Amino acid sequence: MTLGMNRRQFLGFAALAPLALAAPRLAFAAASAAQPKRTLVLVELAGGNDSLNMVVPYADPRYYALRQGIAVPREKVLQLDPRFGLHPALEPMMAMWQAKDLAVALGVGYDRPNRSHFRSIDIWDTASDSSQYLDDGWIARLYAEPQAGRSVVADAIVLGGGSRAVSGKGIRAIVLNDPEQFARASRMVHGGEVATPNPALAHILKVRDDIEKAGATLRQVEANAPALGVDFPKHKLGTELHSAARLIASGAHVPVIKVSLSGFDTHSNQPARQAQLYAHVAEALAAFRQAMIKAGAWDRVLMITYSEFGRRVAQNGSNGTDHGTAASHFVLGGKVRGGFIGAAPSLDNLDAGDLRFTQDFRSLYATASQSWLQLAGTRDVLGNHRPLDVLRA
Repeated sequence: MTLGMNRRQFLGFAALAPLALAAPRLAFAAASAAQPKRTLVLVELAGGNDSLNMVVPYADPRYYALRQGIAVPREKVLQLDPRFGLHPALEPMMAMWQAKDLAVALGVGYDRPNRSHFRSIDIWDTASDSSQYLDDGWIARLYAEPQAGRSVVADAIVLGGGSRAVSGKGIRAIVLNDPEQFARASRMVHGGEVATPNPALAHILKVRDDIEKAGATLRQVEANAPALGVDFPKHKLGTELHSAARLIASGAHVPVIKVSLSGFDTHSNQPARQAQLYAHVAEALAAFRQAMIKAGAWDRVLMITYSEFGRRVAQNGSNGTDHGTAASHFVLGGKVRGGFIGAAPSLDNLDAGDLRFTQDFRSLYATASQSWLQLAGTRDVLGNHRPLDVLRA
């Protein structure tokens, strides 16, 4: 038997292309007829997105009174209805709104909010109450038990980092920085089946086998992926969604794909930074949607954005915003019923300067897990939080 690399090379490769697999049993197979071949794409806007400048309440004079230096000028707002509009950098998303496959969930948050980046994103990633601490991510708990027709490449793939939601026992999850590089580099790992009584060596051999299997699967994805016919932006989110689009268009079945974009912690000089961030979001989402439509897969994709919290309503002294509470989030896909979901928090009835949430974030998760992925055990993971009425039949 040969490992094909020495221990230092192996550990260096494992660090370069991190893999988090629990009993992967990877297979390139179609979903059963009992479970639709659908994909949930989670888009994390890391840092705490100031959604008041993303979905702008341009008709509310309080918005302009509290944000005299950072508010989006009314004449630049991309109007969605007489109350709300999008930041001008989100212009590529207007086609989605007009096609009615973009919805905006208003006032999303949770009770007794936490303003720590680390704690609040942990709450979102585990779907816990604000005073509850859970070991496993919410997606990991959904996949902890066998699902009917569970014949997939992996239960979840994380592109680019932030794997807490898929961390846990039982789930088959892959965490990658660069799928194409990983697929190529995994050829370095090879060897036959070896039985050993040494637990440490057995673990190393297990990781080796997982890397080899995952690499073989992703090389097969590369071979099967059709030309998308769409130019994706070259920035981080564009690259990650390009990888996600190739994976879905190849026919591989991965129920959950997670991508992320950081930089939303806009304490100072927010307008310029926010314009760049929203341009990246809109360009990447628009390219992904176009690619999925061309591949005939848009009706099989549900996308949800999320962030650990929103921002304070009033601007701070540095032309930015500080950590807040509730926020708006996008829900999009070929089966989405476009429009607004829920009630917008009032700018006249703040909680010590913060928005009062109007719908719990776990309702978004219930929509994804129960209504979209049709997973058993949703109630056990998410309790009494009910799905939102946002999907068409």
